[in-house]
Amino acid sequence: MPATRPTEGTHRSTAEVVDKARQLHRRAVEVGHTGRYKQERVLLRKALALLDKAGPSTDVDWIRARTRILITLAFSEAESGTLARGIARINELRPAVDALTDERAKAELVAAIDGNHAGMLIRSGRYEESIPLLDSAVAHNERHLELGAEDPVRVIDSLVAANANRGQAFLEMGQIEPAFINLTMAITLGMDNNLALRVAYIRHQLGDLYLRSGDIPEALRYYQQAEQDYLELGPYMLPRLRIDQAQALISAGLADEVAKHLDDVLPQMQAERVQQDLAEAELMRATAALMEDNLTLGHKMANSARRRFKRRGSDAWAAVAALIGLRVDVARAWRDTNIPASLPSRASQLADELTSVRLMDEAAIARTLAARLEVRRGNISEAAALLDTLSRPGPLAPIEQRMLLRLTRAELAAAVGNRRKAFAQARAGLNDLGRARDRLGGLELVSATAIHGQELGDLAVRLVLDGGESAAEARRMFGWLEQTRAQMYRYEPVSGIDDPQLVELIAEIRNLGYALRQAKLDGRPTTKLRSRYAERQRAAMRLGWHAASRWGKPRPVAAVSEVLAQLGSRTLISFAVSEDAMLAVVLTQGRVQLVRLGSAAVATENALRLHTDLNAMAPDHLPEPLFEAISTSARKHAAALDAQLMRPLAELTGDLVIVPTGALYAVPWGALPSLQSRPVVVAPSATAWIAASSSPVHSGHTALVRGPGLSAAIGEIDKLAAHYEKATLLAGDDATSFAVLESLDGAELVHIAAHGEHEAENALFSRLELVDGALFAHELARLHRPPQQVVLAACELALNRIRPGDEALGFAGALLAGGVGTVVAAASRVGDLPAAAAMDDYHRALASGASPAVALADAVAVDPLRRPFVCLGS
Repeated sequence: MPATRPTEGTHRSTAEVVDKARQLHRRAVEVGHTGRYKQERVLLRKALALLDKAGPSTDVDWIRARTRILITLAFSEAESGTLARGIARINELRPAVDALTDERAKAELVAAIDGNHAGMLIRSGRYEESIPLLDSAVAHNERHLELGAEDPVRVIDSLVAANANRGQAFLEMGQIEPAFINLTMAITLGMDNNLALRVAYIRHQLGDLYLRSGDIPEALRYYQQAEQDYLELGPYMLPRLRIDQAQALISAGLADEVAKHLDDVLPQMQAERVQQDLAEAELMRATAALMEDNLTLGHKMANSARRRFKRRGSDAWAAVAALIGLRVDVARAWRDTNIPASLPSRASQLADELTSVRLMDEAAIARTLAARLEVRRGNISEAAALLDTLSRPGPLAPIEQRMLLRLTRAELAAAVGNRRKAFAQARAGLNDLGRARDRLGGLELVSATAIHGQELGDLAVRLVLDGGESAAEARRMFGWLEQTRAQMYRYEPVSGIDDPQLVELIAEIRNLGYALRQAKLDGRPTTKLRSRYAERQRAAMRLGWHAASRWGKPRPVAAVSEVLAQLGSRTLISFAVSEDAMLAVVLTQGRVQLVRLGSAAVATENALRLHTDLNAMAPDHLPEPLFEAISTSARKHAAALDAQLMRPLAELTGDLVIVPTGALYAVPWGALPSLQSRPVVVAPSATAWIAASSSPVHSGHTALVRGPGLSAAIGEIDKLAAHYEKATLLAGDDATSFAVLESLDGAELVHIAAHGEHEAENALFSRLELVDGALFAHELARLHRPPQQVVLAACELALNRIRPGDEALGFAGALLAGGVGTVVAAASRVGDLPAAAAMDDYHRALASGASPAVALADAVAVDPLRRPFVCLGS
């Protein structure tokens, strides 16, 4: 037998074993991507056993395969177990690799070891330690290419990953410029070499960069691009993406959207035991719960996240989780008059801990919380000393940090009786918030930021009340109310944007809605359809936040003099609440006055009970005894509201402009006895009223729309057409969503008789039901010339959803924010017969030349409780 035969046979056998081990390795990686780390480790150990049975070997391919399998095993152990175990395993590989004489193999494996070691450190918050390792990974990948790599695309992929991770580490350290340079270099190299999944990862990272830079719309745009790529190429990355999207939404104050995002993925992550991602998701969920005042859930999630981070050795992350836990406990203590001394001390200690791990923004928040607690406890000198230790927030400091610092300084000034300084701090904080808001891109984002300014606004209102009820204080109160409420209506509409992806998504949602209704009618299961419907809604919302924004440059807040000049003989009443006090700022005939109107809780209860009664008495054919009982209750609550809110203002004459607050948005003002037959316009703010009053007047067309499934009475648009010389009728198969949108564009008047539904959890998906499915409030962003007036005849789609800061959302809210001058809609449910009669009376008066407010007042006065329509805007 020739001497070379055994060598060749052994070589062939080793090659076969290596190939088999690599196949197992690939399967293990695929399993690991789904979060099944236990199964991944079983496959990896099987591959190692196969190699070890054939070795040990000096064969380079055997060493390369074994080293790479051990690297994957180390990362798997770090993800699902402890970081220390993963790092220890990866460090065990270094001596053997350093001893290699094959320079190409050595360059390849050093790059892999250092790159993965750095990845573990980044995942645990040890960013500075990762930079030298990533520098080494980049250098060794470049060296490997110079030496002539067998698989250059794979090496380039490793090089792209190292650059991207280095960019991520710089980003986490707050170094935006080197982060951007590295990420841009990585994505360019990835795109040049068709590394689609790697490019998706980097888009995700660029989203993180823009989020940290405060550009939330751009962050959401990159996240949306990454999501589309992940759905096709790497769905295992979606949970991680949801966490980062949640962080963006938290920055914008959208706690409810964060909750929905994370509640979708938390069960999956808990099942897969992805410890770092799961802990981060729990941390985000705790933050959202805190913002929604769900302190029990916030406490549970923060503590769970902290324990997971501690087990992983992620000290920085654990400290951040401790900060959320502290804030939950502060919120609990805030409700009590006796704040324990241990709480500010704990906050200061946590600030030191956060400083030690170089989380300076978080440390500043903890120290500011300590100062605020000392103010509340009356320890003024201690609070001042704590604030003196804080540096001025940098340009990239989170808006939350800025607002908390302004609030604490304002409260400290108020505590020592320095109202002027307190007002100055509140004003500066709201200006900071305004600048942050102006960078945002959509109605939901703009409205949600009010949560950050709510406490500052509340403090300013309390300070004004402490100063008395003079005309000067009334003017000051008006200014603060306008600066803090309904900010989304301050933005000038821009011309519509047709985003093809958004249009396609909404078409899919419309079809899913139709299929869902059919399934319900047929008695078929709807769980999967409902799930898909909700998921597609969220996808459209994420795309719409940056792609379909119609809110351009902000208008200035209306001044008292401007409002008085615009009012003429009319009177504006701006309601507000401070603690349990209901207030009204009244502007009329050149005067401004502040009036106290009793208990806010009593007014809220009567408003909600009236709303409930009107909903109950809406059906057309209720039994007479039941109708009488409900209407008696409704009259009682309407009279109580009238006595509390309007009788103290009985001397006021002329038409009214009412700016409600909270539950008062649900009041049909024409149902109050003293306001029957009196023209009333409801506006989200005086600034919004002036904007609506100043909307361009154009003599466009009149369109009358009838949706499907209406009774004969409310669907009689032919009868309404008789009031107009020329009107376009859309009914039957002609009343499609596209045709209705087209009729809205540039119209003078559009009357829509269609069933509709307010979506409480997602106001921009409030909808009108048309022949081909739903027309969503979200789609109104596509209008180029908003109509002058829209009448919503058959549905309860007024300003139903009220965010902090009296940000009123819903179908009517989207119309007003999009530039429609006047919207007529029902404040509660309305029966078909009274709705049809009210609309006939309304259009008759309107066609005769009456203004919308006058025409509606006369139409509603015929049967105030059964015709709960309001005139919104101007």
